[in-house]
Amino acid sequence: MKKLLFVLFQLGMVASLVSGCAVNRATAHVEPTTRLNEIKTVHVKKFADDNADTNVLIVNKLRTKGVSATTGSDAPQTKVDAVVTYVEKWMWDITMYMLELTVVIRDPKDDYPLATGNSYHTSLTRKSPQEMVSEVIDNIYKEQGQ
Repeated sequence: MKKLLFVLFQLGMVASLVSGCAVNRATAHVEPTTRLNEIKTVHVKKFADDNADTNVLIVNKLRTKGVSATTGSDAPQTKVDAVVTYVEKWMWDITMYMLELTVVIRDPKDDYPLATGNSYHTSLTRKSPQEMVSEVIDNIYKEQGQ
């Protein structure tokens, strides 16, 4: 009986250790009054601490959605339908990987968030930056049924 309890205890410990390391979460929210299909031009404002050119990945993904996109650290040079901001968090686990990405599509007039998407993947479920960007942008557009 003691041996069985010991084996069950060990299995429980292993299960709790393994399952605690694998987290993946992807969420999106679009304001009810926002019409993503009407957003044709955007400017992706480069995140100050971005060393992986995530802004370029976002621009490329938005272009696949039929959106004309520019990028840079400054304000857009021309009138745009929306400004896209993002925050990325990186983690070290043998190699650096993107832990979390949050993308916000904002009204250029008042900076109001029109749509937000987030992707969070720990080491065991990690994705490449390009996959993270695709997941976030696709989820934003799916949230509105596009």
